[in-house]
Amino acid sequence: MSLTKRPKIEISKTKSEWLMDIIGYIALAIMLIVLFMNWRVLPNEVPAHFDGSGNVDRWGSRWELLILPGIGIAMHFFLMIFEKFPETHNYPARINVSNAEVFYRNSRQTLNYMRNIINILFAYIVYRSVTIALGDAATIGWPFFIILAALFGVLIWKMIKIMRIK
Repeated sequence: MSLTKRPKIEISKTKSEWLMDIIGYIALAIMLIVLFMNWRVLPNEVPAHFDGSGNVDRWGSRWELLILPGIGIAMHFFLMIFEKFPETHNYPARINVSNAEVFYRNSRQTLNYMRNIINILFAYIVYRSVTIALGDAATIGWPFFIILAALFGVLIWKMIKIMRIK
């Protein structure tokens, strides 16, 4: 079914999508609050990059800490708008009128869950960057890897769901 022939279907958000939205907004707020509350006491150099093991491998200006909230907020609202138009998303050729709603819901949920997990990930990175800059151990910590695993877990789970749609 071509993009122009796909039906526009109003599908209400699920409870899990609403919950993830709330969690995502909380993560964005925490990220901004952590920066605002600590800005004056931050040193001029803060962690700017972590290696694959979670150790700081580059230090940069504290102004670099504003990059993640900027990207996070922009991405959050762009993807939130994109979620509202699931008929424009990319689907397998087997999409048709009878299965379009299932495809749309799955695609919208994938974007929703990933958007909000990324918000959590960014908030955690900002939090750890601030705490490390203020003298905590110079490692990102194991929660980073758990959140990252959750992000990829959602992607794999939703791809499997797509393959099972008839």
